[in-house]
Amino acid sequence: MEPNKKYTEKEMNPLHSLEDWEEDILVRYPENEAPGKAKEEYRNYDNPERDTVREFYRLNHKYQTYDFVREKEKEFLKFDKKEMPVWSALEYLNTLIDDSDPDIDLDQLQHLLQTSEAIRADGHPDWFVLTGFLHDMGKVLCLFGEPQWAVVGDTFPVGCQFSDRIVYPEFFKDNPDSYNQQFNTKYGVYEPNCGLRNVHMSWGHDEYLYHMVKDYLPEPALYMIRYHSFYAQHRESAYEHLMDDHDREMFQWVKKFNPYDLYSKNPKPPVVAELKPYYQELIAKYLPATLKM
Repeated sequence: MEPNKKYTEKEMNPLHSLEDWEEDILVRYPENEAPGKAKEEYRNYDNPERDTVREFYRLNHKYQTYDFVREKEKEFLKFDKKEMPVWSALEYLNTLIDDSDPDIDLDQLQHLLQTSEAIRADGHPDWFVLTGFLHDMGKVLCLFGEPQWAVVGDTFPVGCQFSDRIVYPEFFKDNPDSYNQQFNTKYGVYEPNCGLRNVHMSWGHDEYLYHMVKDYLPEPALYMIRYHSFYAQHRESAYEHLMDDHDREMFQWVKKFNPYDLYSKNPKPPVVAELKPYYQELIAKYLPATLKM
């Protein structure tokens, strides 16, 4: 697909790899849930590339406005770009080749299998396993010409005041919504404790995949998919004022999923050919033969 002409090449791809932002999260949230690996080991670059991550978030915080999000919802939630089986979509995702991760040399499909196999090994329900396998599939947005900062990155509500507990909050000074009286108050366009179902989140792979599969998976799985990058809430509790009691109940699942998302990397690659029959059967149990994207 043609590159997005609204942005320069540097604005489209500030990161060397999509995984750079996830590596930065590991530095930010070094939990005990990562057995056998010390905090400093997670980012073993000779020269930590924090400048590229900062630039990534500068662009993300500048451009992720309420109007931008609504435009992306209209553009992509028509699901008129492609239609294909899930396994084919994940193989398609593998064209996002990542040669820069110093921790591990695995492709996108293997990363997803490591997450789902860790969940499976702990005896969780099969829909939980499937969620781990699918959770990053929305990254196919990159293959549709979207800039990195509109695909990955911490997510947050738009249409209300940006929390100072979002990563690099100083960069919201470049976001026009910060100066719009409709959007720059605590509640903005929302009502107190209105529930996250009524809140528009910054655009990225989480929201895209949620809408793609929302008719097929159990509600806890959908919360995991939709909010797994919403660190300002599930790690910082910055948006309690927008959540209702049902959100709080469901976020226990998001928190249960988070360690598998962040800490399941392993130098030993999964054997895709051996696992494929199990996952194809699992996909067929919950999802249609093809998904529209």
